Amino acid sequence: MRRPTVRACAASVAALAALLVPAPAAQADGTAAAAATVIEKVPYAMDTSNQAAWWSPAATYKGRGQYTYFAFNEPGATAATHRPAIARRDPDGVWSRLPLLDADGQQAEFADDNGHNQPSVARDGSGRLHVFTSMHANPWRYYRTDAPGGAVTDHAAEMPDQGVAITYPVVTTAPNGDLYLAARVGAGSDQRPGRLYRWDNAASTWSTVATFAGALNRSVYPDDLAVDAQGRVHVLFEWAKAPATGFRHQLSYLVYDPATGAFADSSGAAVTTPVTPATSDVIQDLTEGEEWSIDNAYTGPAVQSAKLALDGSAPKIAYRYRSADSNGNFRVYYAYPSGSSWIRQSVYSGVQTTAAIGITWDAAAGGSRVYYVTASGTDRVFAATRPASTWTPESAAPGITADRLAVRQDSDGKDVLYLPDTAHTTLYYGLR
Repeated sequence: MRRPTVRACAASVAALAALLVPAPAAQADGTAAAAATVIEKVPYAMDTSNQAAWWSPAATYKGRGQYTYFAFNEPGATAATHRPAIARRDPDGVWSRLPLLDADGQQAEFADDNGHNQPSVARDGSGRLHVFTSMHANPWRYYRTDAPGGAVTDHAAEMPDQGVAITYPVVTTAPNGDLYLAARVGAGSDQRPGRLYRWDNAASTWSTVATFAGALNRSVYPDDLAVDAQGRVHVLFEWAKAPATGFRHQLSYLVYDPATGAFADSSGAAVTTPVTPATSDVIQDLTEGEEWSIDNAYTGPAVQSAKLALDGSAPKIAYRYRSADSNGNFRVYYAYPSGSSWIRQSVYSGVQTTAAIGITWDAAAGGSRVYYVTASGTDRVFAATRPASTWTPESAAPGITADRLAVRQDSDGKDVLYLPDTAHTTLYYGLR
C-alpha cells in the first residue's frame, strides 16, 4: 500500500517551525524560553479525545535519519467518535499518514472515552509498526503492519488472552527488536491485575510473560515501560481501590530479566509475582490523610501519572502527587533508588498541573529532564533540569497551549515531544 504523503506541505511546515521558535526571552514567571526547541504542527486533524496520561503514543527509528511515529485520534463520523491513525515524519521533514484499517479495509472507528481510548505505538526490529488503541475493558484492539511501509491492519486475533477485558496498554521496543507491553486485564469489581506481554520479533508472535501485580480489592494502573541494554524490562505502575478510580496510590516499580525469568525490586532483591501493595517496591507511599477511595470527587492525597527513564540500568522516575498541604494541586516530583529506599525531590510546586508528565536522561546535559504541563499560562509545557541543587524549569514549547504531553528520546539523544492541544484540536511535534 502506497502511503499518501504531504510533500507539498513540507515547505510550509518548515516555515511554521521557524516561526514558532522564538529568540530567547524571559518569561513572566522568570523562567527562560527554550530557544533550541523546534515546533511543527502535525498536518492532520486531531480529535478532542486525543488525551491521556498513561499512553506511549510516540516512537522513533534511526535509518537514513531520524523517523518519528505519532499514534493519534482523528475525528470520527460524529462528535462522539474517533478514528486512530499514525502520523509519520521522515528525516527530511515530510509527513505521511497511515490509518488503522479493519478487515473490511475501512478506517477503524471507536466511541470516545477520554483518558482511556488513546493509542500506543512501537516499531519492532523488523520495521513493523504495532498499535494498541481504544480499549477500556474491551477485547484486544491491535493493529500492525506486515512489512515496513505497509498498511496498518487488524491483528487482534493473534494476541494471547482472547476475550479478556484490556485497559491502559503501554508498549516499548527492546534493543534486540522485541516489544514489551503492559496492560491492566479483566473487568472484575474485586480486582484488576497488571500483565506483561512480549513480542518475539524473530518468531513474530506475542506471548504472556507474567501477571506482574494484582491483589484483592485493588486495580493496577500501568504507567510506563523501558528496556535497558541488557534486555531487562523496567515496569512502572500505580495501585487503586477496585474496581477503578481517577486517583491512585503507592506508585511502584519492578524489573524483569528475560534471561532468568525472574522479577526484582530496585535493590536487585528477588520478588515473587504478582506483587501486592504490601510486597511492592513503593516509590511514593501513602501520606497523611491519604485514603483508598473510588470516589472520583476524592480530594485527598493521590498519585496521578508517572513516567520513567534509564541511566544505564538505573531507573529515574517523574510523577505527579497531590499531598494534604498542596492546596489541591498535583505537584511534580522526581525519584531514584538509593540502596533499599527511594530518594524523592520536589521539581515543581506552583499552579495546578495536568495529567501529563515525561522524563528523559542525558548524562552529558547533567542528568534527567522532567517535562510537565501547567493547567494555565501562555506557555504550558516546561522542562526542568537540576544543574545545581535545585530544579530549574524552562519553557519547552514557547507559545504552545498544549494540555497533554508525551516524550520519547531518539537515538541521537534528542527529545521528541508529542504535544496535543485539545482545545484547538491540534497536534504538535517538538524536537529539543
